[in-house]
Amino acid sequence: MEAELTWGLPVIAYLFMAGAGAGAVVVSASVLLRGGGFGPSREAVARYGALIGPLPVILGTALIVFELGAPFRAFNLFKVINLSPMSIGSWLLGLFMVLSTLYAATFLTPERWRWARTAKIALAWICVPIGIGVAVYTGVMIGAMPARPFWNSPIIAFLFLLSALSAGVAAIVLTMTLARRRSDDHEVERDFENTSYLLTASDAVLLAGELIIIFLFIMFAHLTIGSTKEAVKVILSGGPLATAFWGIVVALGIVLPLLVELKLVMPRLLYSQEFRSHRAFDVALPVAILVGGFSLRYIVVVAGQITGPVGL
Repeated sequence: MEAELTWGLPVIAYLFMAGAGAGAVVVSASVLLRGGGFGPSREAVARYGALIGPLPVILGTALIVFELGAPFRAFNLFKVINLSPMSIGSWLLGLFMVLSTLYAATFLTPERWRWARTAKIALAWICVPIGIGVAVYTGVMIGAMPARPFWNSPIIAFLFLLSALSAGVAAIVLTMTLARRRSDDHEVERDFENTSYLLTASDAVLLAGELIIIFLFIMFAHLTIGSTKEAVKVILSGGPLATAFWGIVVALGIVLPLLVELKLVMPRLLYSQEFRSHRAFDVALPVAILVGGFSLRYIVVVAGQITGPVGL
């Protein structure tokens, strides 16, 4: 099996880092623009996401460029613009790295600079669609390969998108938790709890969406005939990747965090009870989600390479 793997850890790391970084920026910009119930901590949430986002995308892109060899030849992709996935993806990545870095820089400028606030809002509007594009592209790059039946599904792009957004929320929550110092001000603490509730509830929706898309992916693959139906067996019962997929990706990375998050948010959602965050959960759940997100890319990349066309 190892000898058949052309795409290894550098490519898998790129898919994960690009998705998580783009997800963090999209969440940051969305919170900054919409608010949606966030109080004074809205700016802090946006700042964490903005500062987290660009670096993993830049590092992940560097990994894949050097992994493919002749890194300077990558600039040839910017000489033309066409509708090929590589061309569109290259331009999306390039624009995202530049604009998300500028967006992050606006959070480091003095508050008295009014032009910086204007630039921050303008860049946030631009970063949302471009960030979504980068997150989707990580799945399109995989899915646009008909020679690999496990990959050849548009559903993977949507799965990677939701996973990227969830990873972005997880990265923000984890960073906020580790950087936080408890305050004696009741209003500050109440605002933090409200922020935790909104982020937790949002992530629960994303995780539930991932479960639905995984179900659709397996159902559609199983209902087809030939190569695709055979390829999906690699993650089903008895398949070589079944234990890792259902144990790490689904159980650890999606179902367990989803159940805990629902238990935390339901009392407030249904009965208007006060939400209480738990530091242990605010660390453990994001870590589980990030591990699950990386494992998802690992299994998808490996599964596509150890399966191939088997005829009708």
